[in-house]
Amino acid sequence: MTSETNLPLPPIVLDHPLIRHKLTHLRRKETSTAGFRRLTRELSLLMCYEATRDLPLEPVEITTPLETMQGEQLAGPDVCFISILRAGNGLLDGMLDLVPFAPVGHVGLYRDPDSLEAVEYYLKLPTQIASRRCIVVDPMLATGHSAAAALTRLKEEGAKRLLFVCLLSTPEGIACLQKAHPDVPIMTCSIDRGLDDHGYIRPGLGDAGDRLFSTR
Repeated sequence: MTSETNLPLPPIVLDHPLIRHKLTHLRRKETSTAGFRRLTRELSLLMCYEATRDLPLEPVEITTPLETMQGEQLAGPDVCFISILRAGNGLLDGMLDLVPFAPVGHVGLYRDPDSLEAVEYYLKLPTQIASRRCIVVDPMLATGHSAAAALTRLKEEGAKRLLFVCLLSTPEGIACLQKAHPDVPIMTCSIDRGLDDHGYIRPGLGDAGDRLFSTR
């Protein structure tokens, strides 16, 4: 969704007190791997609540212990989650806690250490992707190259309704993604100061994948 002037919408920055509190503890270098995983899961659940706010509903008749009534349920097939490997998997658990029936796809990308460009090595997507809301998850929007490449591949496979969700972002990453995909909204918990000479987010939280999986 874009504005009437075909300009990208401004990023959606989630500033709920619980999100801000948990993100602060996630950033701490003293936070253990177990704590980092728990906080990431909790944050992803809170983010999923916002990312699915406008999912369509359909009426359904149900019977309570007292009487029959008209209720509402999600109209499907609609939502699916797409994880940008490997760190994106850290955001999936909380989202699947909230929407356990949602299909999940994966896009495997790695960043070339010299060019900082994204290189694809894996792609596996749900069926009916053209008719689904695709919530694409990756903890970090740093340079924006990986996210832009992932969204390009998803569009090539038929995806039409996309939302990019991340924990941290930078002005550079947002500008890159909006230039490549002005029709894709960005939802983030924080827009950090920027990138250092190695392409890491500052102040950031370190390498999300390494902290999630206890690797170096």
